[in-house]
Amino acid sequence: MNDADLMAPTVVAARRGRIGHILLNRPQALNALDGAMIGRIAAALEGWHEDPTVHCVVIEGAGGRAFCAGGDIRAVRSHALAEDHAAIGAFFSSEYALNAMIDAYPKPYVALIDGICMGGGIGVSVHGQIRVTTEAGLFAMPETAIGMFPDVGASFVLPRLPGEIGMYLGLTGARLAGADAVHAGIATHFVPREALASLRRDLARDGVAAVAAHARTPPPFSLAPHRAAIDRCFGADSVEEIIDRLDREGTDWARETLTQLRAMSPSAVLWSFDIIRRGATRTLRTCLAGELALTRHVTAHPDFAEGVRAMVIDKDKDPHWLPALIEAVDRKMIAAMFDPA
Repeated sequence: MNDADLMAPTVVAARRGRIGHILLNRPQALNALDGAMIGRIAAALEGWHEDPTVHCVVIEGAGGRAFCAGGDIRAVRSHALAEDHAAIGAFFSSEYALNAMIDAYPKPYVALIDGICMGGGIGVSVHGQIRVTTEAGLFAMPETAIGMFPDVGASFVLPRLPGEIGMYLGLTGARLAGADAVHAGIATHFVPREALASLRRDLARDGVAAVAAHARTPPPFSLAPHRAAIDRCFGADSVEEIIDRLDREGTDWARETLTQLRAMSPSAVLWSFDIIRRGATRTLRTCLAGELALTRHVTAHPDFAEGVRAMVIDKDKDPHWLPALIEAVDRKMIAAMFDPA
């Protein structure tokens, strides 16, 4: 990284023809969102809200590797270790407020996703009306791998995906390639990477109508052979029943999925299951409020600091969960996290 990289703004917001253009410009961190970036995105949206010359908003990521790899989870971990609960609350409050703002925005909001889109990246894309992905798009909500849970409004989005795909993605952190994200309902349009530059140009000239002109039929859904099994297994009424159904499924896919599920934080799998199920009957606003409340408990749990250490900081991918097995997690502790008292 050179001095110019350090001085460059992490969010570049500018008028381009008929669009308001937002560039997430932190490529050395895969455009992960910190508090300042969240504030700058919100300020840009507020500035264009009543501007009649801005017909739609387009957001994308710099660097060619990522749209946005998530939130600044390193900073949240540091606050958690310092027991700075106010700083944690401020970060998630501002992030979730931005998610709600995008959902309610009165102008078309277009996310151009070319590369990694995870966690907070899902939050600044999925609540907009149009989510364009290329074949290089890579989507995931991998929070159970760091002792967290699918947030940024994912507890609203995941239960509304086809069948039980949402629960499957939320618990296992499974990744979807760009075309698969369209089939799953996370992205809305597929545009080949080679056409992205012309789409960007035509959006500035013609506005949101350019998307349909560039969209192509995506390749077949790679999860299609497993859709029935996903619904059978992840439609269960408890995590224990999901595990039992995967055991009884007896296929390579089921065995691999169970191994993946068992590698996640046991506690995180349980609280994620609960908040995703609850989200099926909540509005986005009540989902975001429930997620904010849950962050206070989850970030204080030892699995959160350990998960971020293992997956993000040391990257040894060898977390030591407490407890180590789903069967050993205190269910009363999980239930108490959702107690409004």
